[in-house]
Amino acid sequence: MGHLAEAILEKAMQSVWERNVDLALEVAGDDLPIDRLDVDIDRAVLEFLALQAPVAQDLREVIAIKTATTDLERVGDIARNIATSAVRLIELPATTPPEPLRTLESSSRRALMNALLAFADYDAALARAVLAADDEIDADEEQAFRESLAKIRNSSDTSDQEIFYILIAKNLERVGDHATNIAEDVILVVESLNLKHAEKLES
Repeated sequence: MGHLAEAILEKAMQSVWERNVDLALEVAGDDLPIDRLDVDIDRAVLEFLALQAPVAQDLREVIAIKTATTDLERVGDIARNIATSAVRLIELPATTPPEPLRTLESSSRRALMNALLAFADYDAALARAVLAADDEIDADEEQAFRESLAKIRNSSDTSDQEIFYILIAKNLERVGDHATNIAEDVILVVESLNLKHAEKLES
């Protein structure tokens, strides 16, 4: 499921950079196997809880699997959103995408990859690195937004294109959020420490 989520995100962004409508239209179909796996894993988790009654780390692992699959399913939805924006962009005259968008894509995809590696190995150190990288992703998203907004202010001729770039940037930032959630699941399993909303609740 993780590999499929990474692949669908890559294809969605490729359709943006290459203005390839065929790739963009494939994304919706690519999301279906992710949804099927989400349902299958839900069923397996419920069966395991009912038959095995896990406790301690076993229970934390089952909970982490369930929440991580929810995040991966949403990455698939995000890829579909990006592909929809790509189709709309292709219908408009070509413009130069904001350069920070490429940096944002790279940082978001790297966060997702590292979160999945951390989950596979129950690597708490790598998971914490993913958490630390979230500020970088937020900063990249803000830079992409500001560049597109400046272009909208300077020329209304390309405002529609810039709005779609802003939407894509927001979706990539959300990929970072889901990677962070998966990293927090790893820390829950390994350290029995729940970091969900920790900063917000402490403040």
